Order: sequence, then C-alpha cells, then structure tokens
Amino acid sequence: MARSLVEAHYTRENLEEVILAALKAAGKDLDHLTPDDLAPVDEFHGGQRPATVRLAELVGFTGAERVLDVGSGLGGPSRYLAWRYGCRVSGVDLTAEFCRVAEMLTRLTGLVGRVDYRQGSALDLPVEDSSFDVVWSQNAAMNIADRDRLYKEMRRVLKPGGRLALQEVAAGPGGPPHFPVQWARDPAISFLLAPEVTRSKLEAAGLRVVTWQDTTQEALASAERRARNAGDAPPALGTHLLLGDDWQAMFRNSALNLQEADIAVQRCPAAGRLTRVTRAALHRGVPRRLRARAAAPGIAASPAGRARG
Repeated sequence: MARSLVEAHYTRENLEEVILAALKAAGKDLDHLTPDDLAPVDEFHGGQRPATVRLAELVGFTGAERVLDVGSGLGGPSRYLAWRYGCRVSGVDLTAEFCRVAEMLTRLTGLVGRVDYRQGSALDLPVEDSSFDVVWSQNAAMNIADRDRLYKEMRRVLKPGGRLALQEVAAGPGGPPHFPVQWARDPAISFLLAPEVTRSKLEAAGLRVVTWQDTTQEALASAERRARNAGDAPPALGTHLLLGDDWQAMFRNSALNLQEADIAVQRCPAAGRLTRVTRAALHRGVPRRLRARAAAPGIAASPAGRARG
C-alpha cells in the first residue's frame, strides 16, 4: 500500500509533455539541451543543483566511478555526474513515470550510454552485490519507513571500500512537519528520523560515517527563499511543474521543523565488526543542538564488510 501511495504522490499525468512544453516556453532548444538547461525542473530535491554540486564535492569524484543513484527521480543528479565528471551512472526509482521521463531527457542531452534508469524499490535494489563504487541518494529516504533495510541494501551493492553519499532530510526538534511538504501531502508516506537515529542505523548496517556535513542553514535559506517567492507568478520552468496546485504551501512548510545533512559513508573493514565513530572522525563535527526550524545534514560513509556499507 505504501508503495502505491508514494508512486501516486510523485506521478503526474502527461509529465513528459508538460516538461517539453515548459522547455520550449523557456526558450530552450530541444535539439541541443544540456543538463544545465534542465536543472530548474529535473533537480527538485531540496537545494536543487547547488545541493548536488555540494554533495559531489564531498565525494570527490575522479570520473572512473560506477555510480548507483537510489531514488533517481527525473535523473538530474545522475546526468550531472555523468556530464561533469564522466562517471557511468545507473538510476533506480520507484515511480515508473519518472524513469520514462528520465530516459527521454537523457536522450535529449546526448548522454545515452553513460546514464541508464530502471524502475525498482530501494529496499530490493535490482543490481548485483558489490557492483558500485559509489551509491548516491538525495532526499529519498524520507519516504521509506524501513531505514534499516534501506541502508543494508545500499551496503550490499557497494564494492569493498566503496562510498555512500547521502543528502538526508531529518526530523527537527520542533515537532512533526507541517503538511503538505514536497515529499508528502500527509503523514502516510513521511518517515523522518532524528539525525542521531540516522547515524545509529547507518553504523548498524555496517557503514562507517566519514563525514557529516550539517547543511541546515543552507536548507533553511533555500526553503525560506522559496516561501517568500511563493506568491510570485511561477516561471515557465520550475519544480512547481511536479508538485501540483499546492506547491506554494509545500515551499512554506518546508521551512519549518526540519533538518538536513550531506553524509559520506564507507563500508567498514570487516563484515561482522562495526567501527566506532568518534566525534573527531566527523567533518567539523555535528552541533550538539540543532535548530528547531529547518536543518540539513550531509553524510558521507563507507561500508564495513565485503558487502558494502
């Protein structure tokens, strides 16, 4: 039931036609599109393109990596990684329409052969064990209740020594979110965890947190900027195309009671043993007290055992 609710939330009728019409209205040449042309609409996660750039810099790509994008949406981040760094990227998303549109946009940007997409569940990834150098995911976990299984699946598909890069939305200390928000119109498909719970579950899955980059202030500024501009006439190209009629309320509510972070994680050295992560191992540490309003954490981790983490 939860799967159908999540897919229904993100599915919009005739999305391909809507996006193509918006691109034309914005003056884009459909025969010569670049990922930059698409960034206003195909990177609708919190922070959009700047957040993707920030997380990519945290990973430190060389271009030789094989990357799995979990919750790839319309494919903006995966196309950016292939375009900017030369990585080979595969995306997995629950929403069939997103996968179809992602493939279409990849053709229009000339990235076929470097990026591919398939429909699937993040809890049962349709890929082999130990097959990716980097697992990447931006603002997808808040729709997933079984976070233990999610992180174990991510670890499974990572090569030994592989890295997990996450942009995570977390629960703020000010109480539950005000709905609707971008990822949910009601609590039925919203599953936020406190930052310390997220860290604990990553470690329990056999992952070692290398970097936890608190991006709360950036996320708060982005959400408040969108809220301030919510009454303006919407541009020809933008995330409102995906959010529907209540996009203004979603932007306003996203500025309340949330936290966010970029996280880098690595697989631990032995499958059965977890590495205790100390405060000193974190990127400039994590504040003891997080703001009651919007906060955004950034996490980098690596797998512990031969399975991934």
